[in-house]
Amino acid sequence: FRPRYEHNVYECMSLCFCPAGGADGSEVPPPQNVTTKTLNTNYTLSWDWAPGAAGTHAVTFTTQYVPRYQLRSKKKKTPNWITACNQTSHRSCDLTRFNLHYLGIFVLRVQATVDGQHSEWAQKEFCPDKEAALGPPSNVTLAPAGSDLDVVLIDPLTSNNTSMREHVPDLYYHVQYWERQADGQASPHKQLRINTTMVTLPGLKAWTWYCVRVQSRCDFYSKISDFTVPHCMQTEGSIPWWNIFLYFLGSLLFFFLIVLGTIYALFRCCKTVKDVLNPSDQMPSHLKKYLCSSPGSDIPRLLTPDSESELLCEGVTICPPPAVPEIHIPPAEELAAPPSGLEPNSSVRHSRQDSSSSGDSGVYSSGGGSSGSSALKQLSAVRHNHMGSNDSFKGLLDPERVNLREMTAHLKSQPEVADEGVVDVCV
Repeated sequence: FRPRYEHNVYECMSLCFCPAGGADGSEVPPPQNVTTKTLNTNYTLSWDWAPGAAGTHAVTFTTQYVPRYQLRSKKKKTPNWITACNQTSHRSCDLTRFNLHYLGIFVLRVQATVDGQHSEWAQKEFCPDKEAALGPPSNVTLAPAGSDLDVVLIDPLTSNNTSMREHVPDLYYHVQYWERQADGQASPHKQLRINTTMVTLPGLKAWTWYCVRVQSRCDFYSKISDFTVPHCMQTEGSIPWWNIFLYFLGSLLFFFLIVLGTIYALFRCCKTVKDVLNPSDQMPSHLKKYLCSSPGSDIPRLLTPDSESELLCEGVTICPPPAVPEIHIPPAEELAAPPSGLEPNSSVRHSRQDSSSSGDSGVYSSGGGSSGSSALKQLSAVRHNHMGSNDSFKGLLDPERVNLREMTAHLKSQPEVADEGVVDVCV
């Protein structure tokens, strides 16, 4: 192994061809353009092969490697070649799993085999520290820090998921950041060199979008990695008072609409339930007594086939209310003059009192000695005789003249007696 920082660096040997062990001068051509494809500690040896060189026969390849110091050792005459890929048909061989030392120098060789005949070995020296490409940071994270941005990096990783800083101590990062324009025009890039995995980008504007990309570098062998994918983020800052006021009004309006909608939905639900359980159209009273179990109940009662209502009631007929006959009161002169055949001091006056339910009538003497029942009996007799003839009233009334005004006052103090009809009586 060579020292890491020695000034007289061993130069890797160029591609050379050596005869295969035991070869008898076969004409199988060796592989061409043997190169290594590397990234951090991932190594792959690849080569080219002429398509028509093997004719119709299949071709296979064998890859081996050995540390270079074994070839120069005088004590060890025969080096110990390690076979990485044996008789494979691929044009490449992965050497990552062998964990080649990053600071070592190795000799790689590959041989072609066609129909049992071997070609010469195509050899190449490989120096990982010098030839292995350096990869960009494995992860880039942006975080707002007020009006600035924090950039957090993760070192490039090896094949064993360890940091490449273990193999490249002088690793550092080149950071580029710029303001993202709305019209898509490119803005000037600002550059920053950092040796750590975290940095705060200075001099940024508040509430502005910035993009960042990073690459890994090592100056010892002038290694420069590719840039990472640009990561963009908006910076923050102090919120203006009018913006806070607008947020407050928006949230207030939002919750007001939610509460109003909830109240309206509850009101509609309650109204619907009320209309279903207690409809506004009530059942007629003359039907309730037949459908309900009791007169005071509003719950309909189901009728059985053998119920009395179905047996006794064939139908329901709604009749109009009976017409109330008109009452004609004769003039006072006729009431004052006694009919023929009666004594001059005898008179009868009929009074009618209006009420909301029915009319009452009665005859009382001026002396007030007759009771309400005797007056009703006398009035019935008068009505009966009046239906036949006016002359039948002779001799039926008291010869005393009845005072109409006193009778009216007396009737108001008496209880009302319901009557089914009113008949005009003229005396």
